[in-house]
Amino acid sequence: MKTIYFEFPEYKFEVQLRDTETAKAILKILPIEAAVKKWGDEFYFEAPLKQKLELEDNAKEVINLGEIVYWVEGGCIAIGFGPTPISQGNEIRLAAKTNVWGDAKLDTEALKKIQDSDIIKVS
Repeated sequence: MKTIYFEFPEYKFEVQLRDTETAKAILKILPIEAAVKKWGDEFYFEAPLKQKLELEDNAKEVINLGEIVYWVEGGCIAIGFGPTPISQGNEIRLAAKTNVWGDAKLDTEALKKIQDSDIIKVS
């Protein structure tokens, strides 16, 4: 599939897209620029798709570090990089099932420096 880029003011990383309907839908709306919201060690931001998505077969609440997901109910892309307020232990537990659509090598220390309302650019 394709590679896209997530860029914060102080940190940039590549995302390798998976071959999913969600990844294809996100590609159609790029570029995106949005303010992130922080929830524990998770960032999420609005990504208004042009089509309605359903949960895919790989949808899950507990994700692995580096999995980039789309929260269907909230219309947001999410980046989990550590525990959230509902995690058990060190797991990355999101608020609802999400579609996994990309993979990245994440620098958790760089992500921890990002603040609520920082701007992200996805291209």
